[in-house]
Amino acid sequence: MDTPAASGVTPLPTAVDPSPRVVDESDAVFRLHDVRQVRGGKGILDGVSLDVPRAGFTALIGPSGSGKTSLLRLLNRLDDPTSGTIEFSARPIADYPVRALRRRVGFVFQTAVMFAGTVRDNLDIARRFVAEPSATLQEREVGELLELVGLDPAFASRQAADLSGGEKQRVALARALVTKPEVLLLDEPTASLDPEVADRLVHTLAHLRECTGLTMVVVTHRLHEARLAATFVVMLETGRVIESGDATTVMNHAVHERTRAFLRAGEEGRRSE
Repeated sequence: MDTPAASGVTPLPTAVDPSPRVVDESDAVFRLHDVRQVRGGKGILDGVSLDVPRAGFTALIGPSGSGKTSLLRLLNRLDDPTSGTIEFSARPIADYPVRALRRRVGFVFQTAVMFAGTVRDNLDIARRFVAEPSATLQEREVGELLELVGLDPAFASRQAADLSGGEKQRVALARALVTKPEVLLLDEPTASLDPEVADRLVHTLAHLRECTGLTMVVVTHRLHEARLAATFVVMLETGRVIESGDATTVMNHAVHERTRAFLRAGEEGRRSE
């Protein structure tokens, strides 16, 4: 298990400000209208209409198989919808060349895959995605990126394959930040981590968003992570948006019974752990 003393992780605030956070829903980085996705003859998303606030921490919650990851993958065109429209920064998402879009909309997968070599090598690979093939990051840039994700700059010389799960996920996060994206999409980034390590990564994400204004959209199955960090919550079930809105309102005063039932079940499950 990662700890600050054992892993070299830079300490970050132990709690996120619990006061209500107001989200300006009128400034949407993504707008989805009647989005449907069918795969193998099976409906995955069914008429999703949604505005994702800019500069917020949007948590996608809901039961397994509700369409959370499928929705996330549409936002940087890892997949395309069967029908409906998606806009990014007020333009149809299909108008952007895929490579250019993915520079602006980064993606961190559930399992962090490291390239061969050192941590710095991994960051340099990402740098070449937006520059000439021989481009490398300056030592100062490497240090700043690692500190931003809560790692000591000395990690640059570590072999990426030798890192713990939590450390790899932080390197994957730093690698995604190399292109200076406007949006970061994360698919259950804490799923394979111990609870303590997972909470520390969530604090890092919240701290990063607050410091940089980066928009984050995160799929999570751990409801307390949404309570810790989210500013906006989207509840999905059977490919439909059941409820969405300000995180404090949805998590504490959900309108729909299906949302309330899901939240109750999550809280009961956590207490029984």
